[in-house]
Amino acid sequence: MSISIADLNSQQIDVLKEIGNIGAGNAVTALSKMVSKRIDMKVPIVNIVEFKEVAELVGGPEMLVSGIYFKVSGDITGSIMFLIDNDSSRTLINWLMGKDETNADLDEIELSALKEVGNILAGSYLSSLSTLTGLSMTVSIPSLAIDMAGAIMSVPVILFGQVGDHVLLIETDFIEGINRVKGNFFLIPDEQSFEILLKSLGVI
Repeated sequence: MSISIADLNSQQIDVLKEIGNIGAGNAVTALSKMVSKRIDMKVPIVNIVEFKEVAELVGGPEMLVSGIYFKVSGDITGSIMFLIDNDSSRTLINWLMGKDETNADLDEIELSALKEVGNILAGSYLSSLSTLTGLSMTVSIPSLAIDMAGAIMSVPVILFGQVGDHVLLIETDFIEGINRVKGNFFLIPDEQSFEILLKSLGVI
């Protein structure tokens, strides 16, 4: 029988949390290089959460957020979603493009840049996972949606609800001076991939 996120024991969850910590460290390093600024981070919060909790965790179902979605392929298959609120999106773009804008609306160039930031951050997480497990993983071209959190999260619920209702959440605060970006990574492995992942980590 395949293992789902909801079936993980405390040791397995601890290992996934450690991967989340290492991935977040790699992501903040990549972000610092990308924006040519010193970016710090709080210790990431890594949890197993239910789909129905996700919208609340990012500010409520009606909170406007940017959702960057990737399909994962290779030895492990599934999806990654990177969710940030619109103020954090603006802060990220300001860092990247040397701007000091306050308007949360992004133009086409800025939206493209936001996708690229998401791409690099997601790649950093997967690179960490690949290094630790020896498994090959690649991400698709990112898809970006800006909508209410409830609407954005309805997509993975429809796509993945049938294989379990839990996801791995890695919550990371990126800090530059007085500015802060709260990033939420959701890793949604396909059910059969969990067993492969846990075996490669030596906890099954």
